[in-house]
Amino acid sequence: MSTYILSDCWTMTRRELAHWARKPVQVLVLLVFPVMLLLMFGYLIGGGRGVEGSYVDFLVPGMLALTMAFGLEGTMLAVTQDLNKGVIDRFRAMPMANGAVLVGRCTADMLQSAVGLAVLIGVGHAIGWRAHGTPGAFLGAVGLLLLFRFAMLWIGIHLAMVAGKPEMVQAVQILVWPVGFLSNAFATPGSMPSWLGTAVEWNPMSQTATAVRDLFGGPGGEPGHVAAAVLWPLALVAVFFPLAVRRFARLSR
Repeated sequence: MSTYILSDCWTMTRRELAHWARKPVQVLVLLVFPVMLLLMFGYLIGGGRGVEGSYVDFLVPGMLALTMAFGLEGTMLAVTQDLNKGVIDRFRAMPMANGAVLVGRCTADMLQSAVGLAVLIGVGHAIGWRAHGTPGAFLGAVGLLLLFRFAMLWIGIHLAMVAGKPEMVQAVQILVWPVGFLSNAFATPGSMPSWLGTAVEWNPMSQTATAVRDLFGGPGGEPGHVAAAVLWPLALVAVFFPLAVRRFARLSR
C-alpha cells in the first residue's frame, strides 16, 4: 500500500514538473525575485539596526528564511485551478491515493525551493557572505529552512482550498506577508519598539532565521533556537496537513 501511495505521489510530482517546462519564465521569475530583494536590501536600502558585525552576514540568512515564507502563489494557484477546471474529478475517477495530488504539488515546490536556496546562497557568496560554521551545521541550517518551507506550503495549500478560486489567491496570499516582514529578517528585535520586538521574536520565521544564523556562525545567531525552529514547523504541519487533506477529500466528493 505504501509503495502504491508513493507511486501516485511521484506521478503527481512529475505532472507538476512537466508544467514547469512549459512555463520557464514563471520559474525564472520565482528564482530571480528573492535575488533582487537581497541586492536591494543589501545595497540600495541598507539597514542593520542593532546588528553587530557584517550586515551582509546578518541579511543573507534572513533572506533565505524570508524566501521560504514567500512565493506560495504558484502552488496556491495550481491547487485552485485544478479544483475549478475539473482536473480533480478526472483524477478521482482513477485508482489513486487520496491526497496524492496535494503531496505531488508540495514535492514539486520543495524541489523548486531547494533550487532557489542554492541560487540565493550562490548570490550571497558572490556579494561577500560566508558561512563560518561546520559542513554539518551548514546542512542543518539548510534542513531547517526547507522544513520551514514545508510547513508554509501546507498552510498555503489549505488556504488555497479555503479561497476556492484562483482570483481569490492574491487576497489570501496577503495573509503571508506579516509572517515575512514582522520578523528579524532585516533588523534585530532589540532595535524595535518593545511590543513589536516581542511579536517579532515569537514569529516562527524569526526562530528559523535566528537558528540558521547561529548554525552559519554569523551575527544575530543565538544558541538554543534550533529546537524552536524544528518544533514550530512541525506543529504547523501537524495542524494544516490534516486540515488540507480533509478539505481536499470533501471537495473531491
